[in-house]
Amino acid sequence: MDRSSLFQLIQEQLDPDNTGFIAVENFTSLVEHHELQLDPSKLDMLLALVQSNEEGQVCYQELIELMSSKRSSSFRRAIANGRRTLQREILLDETGLGLYKRFVRYVAYEILPCETDRRWYFHQNRLCPPPVFIAVVTIVQIIVFMCYGIMLNKWVLQTYQPDFMKSPLVYHPGHRAQVWRFFSYMFMHVGLEQLGFNALLQLMIGVPLEMVHGILRISLLYMAGVLAGSLTVSITDMRAPVVGGSGGVYALCSAHLANVVMNWAGMRCPYKLLRMILALVCMSSEVGRAVWLRFSPPLPSSGPQPSFMAHLSGAVVGISMGLLILRSYEESLQKQCSWWVIVFSFITFLLFAIFWNIFAYELLGVQIPPPP
Repeated sequence: MDRSSLFQLIQEQLDPDNTGFIAVENFTSLVEHHELQLDPSKLDMLLALVQSNEEGQVCYQELIELMSSKRSSSFRRAIANGRRTLQREILLDETGLGLYKRFVRYVAYEILPCETDRRWYFHQNRLCPPPVFIAVVTIVQIIVFMCYGIMLNKWVLQTYQPDFMKSPLVYHPGHRAQVWRFFSYMFMHVGLEQLGFNALLQLMIGVPLEMVHGILRISLLYMAGVLAGSLTVSITDMRAPVVGGSGGVYALCSAHLANVVMNWAGMRCPYKLLRMILALVCMSSEVGRAVWLRFSPPLPSSGPQPSFMAHLSGAVVGISMGLLILRSYEESLQKQCSWWVIVFSFITFLLFAIFWNIFAYELLGVQIPPPP
């Protein structure tokens, strides 16, 4: 039975008067006496929708949306309130899966805290669109790094090379009128160790996040961390340049770690405590290294070293904006009041930073090192 025939059957037999509602008993009878060619996960979702209803009826439109791979708001509320019964075993017990589906299942358990969400994502996952944003950003960062490494014949502490700081991609306070630098600095890195750390975290955390939450949300989170990083440096460390994608990386990492903590009981990723401790140790070590390079560089330099404030501001973006994005899986952010509060706060910060960069340097008499 195809989908259109099934919809017609439901409407003709269960809702002939077009009331918009179907009695729970009638729908249960349909499930028991008709062969519904639906995947097991979707059938479980339908049964959960029925069992979560307290008024003895199911909204026809909600049923159609669910069968069309859309989860209605009422069904999401039922999931949130825990009023559902799942008949089958947990997703982790499914056998006979191919390599790709096993990876999708791993991603579901890595990112999502709710078994219903995990199974929904597992059965709805498609290869298109692929998680290309994080992959493209990482590839471009590697290519840019290799180009400068070959050109300068220097693979560590590249910022000590004057020609490196002359790049049109580096954010430098003397060039802050060139707006693209507030974003493009994410493609430049101090050296091989910083690039390796950022690329590893981006791929390990960013790709699963993008697979679950989509390119729009994850790219927004990453770029918000990048922009917040350069703007924060322009306010708090006004003489320092900025290089590296740490603002975006820390936005992703802090959002994911905060989501794990907030949903600790529901997360089923293996060794989650050990992995969280290792992630925090690595992130703290990277921040400590950036502080050391900023204030106690191992070699003399003609100007200030890149600031570490981008790391911290990226983490703040991740905990605030990112946590809401990851918590609202398959829900419209526009309908949430907390989302608009965060957006308003970010825009306020953005406007303040713009005015600061226009007026504060001259008013405070800040001596900016000459651009290389």
